Amino acid sequence: MEPDLFTAAAEERQERDPSASPLAVRMRPRTLDEVVGQQHLLRPGSPLRRLVGEGGKGPAGPSSVILWGPPGTGKTTLAHVVSKATDKGFTELSAITAGVKEVRAVIDGARRSSGAYGRDTVLFLDEIHRFSKAQQDSLLPAVENRWVTLIAATTENPYFSVISPLLSRSLLLTLEPLTDEDLRGLLCRAVADERGLGGSVELPEDAEAHLLRMADGDARRALTALEAGAGAALAKGEREITLATLEEAVDRAAVKYDRDGDQHYDVASALIKSIRGSDADAALHYLARMIEAGEDPRFIARRLMISASEDIGLADPTALQTAVAAAQAVAMIGLPEARITLAQATVALALAPKSNAAYLAIDAALADVRAGLAGPVPLHLRDGHYQGARKMGHGEGYRYPHDLPGGIAAQQYAPDGVHGRRYYEPTRYGAEARYAEVAERVRARLRGEGAPPEKP
Repeated sequence: MEPDLFTAAAEERQERDPSASPLAVRMRPRTLDEVVGQQHLLRPGSPLRRLVGEGGKGPAGPSSVILWGPPGTGKTTLAHVVSKATDKGFTELSAITAGVKEVRAVIDGARRSSGAYGRDTVLFLDEIHRFSKAQQDSLLPAVENRWVTLIAATTENPYFSVISPLLSRSLLLTLEPLTDEDLRGLLCRAVADERGLGGSVELPEDAEAHLLRMADGDARRALTALEAGAGAALAKGEREITLATLEEAVDRAAVKYDRDGDQHYDVASALIKSIRGSDADAALHYLARMIEAGEDPRFIARRLMISASEDIGLADPTALQTAVAAAQAVAMIGLPEARITLAQATVALALAPKSNAAYLAIDAALADVRAGLAGPVPLHLRDGHYQGARKMGHGEGYRYPHDLPGGIAAQQYAPDGVHGRRYYEPTRYGAEARYAEVAERVRARLRGEGAPPEKP
């Protein structure tokens, strides 16, 4: 049996007994107009519209598409819609379980089908980033010769996970996480639609809100949890999916957390204050609450970067590097894996020595500037490279530090109005103790006192 016939058989079984399929499958859109979210990809004349033959005369749609986005945003759905709208055969493979042998079998079958019956084939390859370079190379002839319409899906950045030759021959479409409004409309449709629950249950607001928190922009997760809750309610002889029933069905307590209200700020504040207070366990608790409530992991990562400079600073100069690396990793991998990265950074920051000296220093300097203590830049520090600058005395008398012992020149750097003011007052904690010693020796040298300081 050809691989695409397995899909056809599964669809035939679903038509005979729709309830045998999961709710997420039953509610899969049949046309592009039924797709939830991703409106930036569904505008009239868009590549997806042209791929399914919409838009009248004009250039044909792309022969190969790579869909990049978080789980549950509609990558598989779009592939199914394309195959149905174009009346093409549809074969779905997962890079987790399939290899070059399976891919070649599909391609060979597609060539025979096209030659014998004139029917083209859509090959949907899920998680293409799991294919090795050699495995991805095996797709190139089929894409090059249009033996199949390849639709590949990935949750990882394709510029890092997909080979350049395949990427250059494909149209890259980026899918965005579904909004709460997108998911709310999907849940309402699933409750009422005959393909879904057919109005057999009701979904109150608190249970709906819990589903939205759990889903975190993932339609499949939302529908799976809804189906579990509906099954539990009907088993009890109840029409309403109560919050308690839903929690019991999905085995997850509802998090009392409003992402748009006070709790958003309160929990974020508690996370940062726990890190500042060096309580790693409390910080992890608040981190878990934020993740469980569906907080944007990028927001959490930004808060950690701020904390690394505001509360740790030079007491541990690697803290900011850790936080920035965590933010980059979060942007690349997303949840759920990013929870580990965020936890690692949170613990590292909580246990790091603390200093707010840099934070206090810039605020003190800003206060002087805002009070009008800016003053003109000393003449010897002004730019003397442009024509006429030297005639005005710019750069005259400047001492080049690299020509002097210790690399320090005893000269005035600050404007007259703030000359001699001290903004940076280092602590004696962690690595900043070393900076404190160096800062004192440098200041003495700038005043023309003492021996050349050691380099920090």
